[in-house]
Amino acid sequence: MDFLNPRALRWKIAALAAAACCAVAAVVGFLVHDATRERGLRVGTDRTLTRLTAAEREFGRTGEAPADIDVRTRAELPEPLARDLPDRPAGETDGPSAGEAYATWYDVDPPNWYWMWGAAAVGGDRYLVVREDMSTEVRSLQLLDRSIVTSVLAALLVVVPLAALATEPINRRLRHGALTARRIADGDLDARIGPAGRARDEITAMSAAVDDMATALQRKLENERRFTADVAHELRTPLMGLVTAAGLLPEDDEAAALVRDRLRALNALVEDLLEISRLDAGVERARLDPVPLGELVADVVRRTGTDTRVAVEPAGASATEGAAGAVEPVEPVEPIEATGATGASGAAEPGEPVGAVGVVETDPRRVERIVVNLVANAHRHGAAPVEVTVAGARIAVRDHGPGFPPELLEHGPQRFRTGASERGRGHGLGLTVAQGQAEVLGARLTFANAPGGGAVATLDLSPPPV
Repeated sequence: MDFLNPRALRWKIAALAAAACCAVAAVVGFLVHDATRERGLRVGTDRTLTRLTAAEREFGRTGEAPADIDVRTRAELPEPLARDLPDRPAGETDGPSAGEAYATWYDVDPPNWYWMWGAAAVGGDRYLVVREDMSTEVRSLQLLDRSIVTSVLAALLVVVPLAALATEPINRRLRHGALTARRIADGDLDARIGPAGRARDEITAMSAAVDDMATALQRKLENERRFTADVAHELRTPLMGLVTAAGLLPEDDEAAALVRDRLRALNALVEDLLEISRLDAGVERARLDPVPLGELVADVVRRTGTDTRVAVEPAGASATEGAAGAVEPVEPVEPIEATGATGASGAAEPGEPVGAVGVVETDPRRVERIVVNLVANAHRHGAAPVEVTVAGARIAVRDHGPGFPPELLEHGPQRFRTGASERGRGHGLGLTVAQGQAEVLGARLTFANAPGGGAVATLDLSPPPV
């Protein structure tokens, strides 16, 4: 739940408000504490000096100190108080003259008694000593400190929730913007954040910029899709004429065979472009049917006419994740193999059983398109042997070539880019079409390099976890 997420923006703002409140309270509390303490010390000092003055007059008149005033020698004074008294002038041994000096000193006596000491010289080595009780002032200061702390905590209990609630409109607008951005990233190019009423702040500016970016992106993608479709359609008509004309060339002529081969490649490119334009337009919809996946894949690979090994895992077998994120086929108990080519590779004859596997709800035509493209890519850019493993709802196509280039692993398939030169030559459309068809199926198509070498493309048709 976002409200309870401690890393949410609302709580960061609330924490900032709380820190500001604490900082202000600390400064004010320190000033009040210091002023109150200074006032208490002044009051205590004034009371002590007043008593000393009165005691000194009484001592001068009668020669005796009042009953509540002690007369002590310098050696009998508390050490800090004696240290604060002026030193005796040079040549005098009896101490300061009467009325020459006053001194005060603050003392703490366990458990919680606080005293203000004062001393005044009355002649010879004798001092009038006063001890004034400061416990009332000190406890008042402690009570003030507790009151300040209590008030700050009470204020935080109000400020923090109010700050969190006050940021809710901002959080709501940010969440709406984030959801809209995700919808755009998922292909809903018509999604917009929209105006924010009368608000004119940084979030409004950001929302308007995101909407403008989405509009420009939609326009560019639409222009690209329309251009791709138009080019493919315009090429289709003259291409069909070339294919017809090439069919009239002699069968045994080497130049004619080369022309027909290039025409087949050009025709495949045009068909891929048309398919990509339909995928970009978002008009493709999957028609799901129960399909025995193992039999379907074995039949598709067989019809490609390539030297490809097919291993269908028994029902209940699964694939495990490899170190590089690829799906490593687990060793089947008794794998049933079939290859697309006959002869030395030991191919299974058409109609030969391929093993018991689960039935998957999917669109067989689109699965066939994906498998054909993955197998063709493995043979064109990889190296033999090429292996197709069906385990449950997963199809893994592996070759033993140089592997996928880092750019493809990081960014996914890109049109007219085949990555590193060692992956061979091509238009980069096969994997793009496979990725688009997988998205129509709601499946996950991942690319990785096997730890032992080679590229692994894995199509996972299992429904995503809820």
